[in-house]
Amino acid sequence: MIGRRTALAGMVAMFGTQLFAPIARAAGVFPAGPVPVISQGAPSIQVFTPSQHALMTALSERIIPTTDTPGAIAAGVPAYIEKLLADWAAPDDRKPIVAGLDAIEARSLRDYKLPASRATPEQQDALLTLAMNKEIPHGEDFFEAFRQLVIVGYYTSEIGITQECEYLPVPGEYNGAFPYSQVNKVYSA
Repeated sequence: MIGRRTALAGMVAMFGTQLFAPIARAAGVFPAGPVPVISQGAPSIQVFTPSQHALMTALSERIIPTTDTPGAIAAGVPAYIEKLLADWAAPDDRKPIVAGLDAIEARSLRDYKLPASRATPEQQDALLTLAMNKEIPHGEDFFEAFRQLVIVGYYTSEIGITQECEYLPVPGEYNGAFPYSQVNKVYSA
């Protein structure tokens, strides 16, 4: 099975020069010395307050929702985000995420009179759209970094690699005439 670090390195090309710094560090793109082993334990520090964690969890599911395949929550993306920000992010790297969550929370309280984590999926989508369109303070920086965290967290998880994509550790023979209608999933290796 492909390792998470190998999958992270593969994701680097997808985002190019706009890659969020903690993802690049975890992938070993610009380490400040030897790249440490990614531990499986709990995050070394608490990054989010309980309300920020609830919002981050809800919004990650809005970026990759459950459909005919599991979504971000089932793939463990919220835990991945917290671990990456705690153990691979510099304090300044966390600022756009935390500031964006706080700005989305304030906008939800203003517009919907309830915490964003308890807003409807449609309201959460509207809040994410406002952030993406720079209509919330810190929105653009938050949205791009958060979207990358969710996508990388999902597609480097076991669920993302094996259920969303077709994982072939050793691809079969080359068949240049393989009918596209028989392709069920995108292949990852």
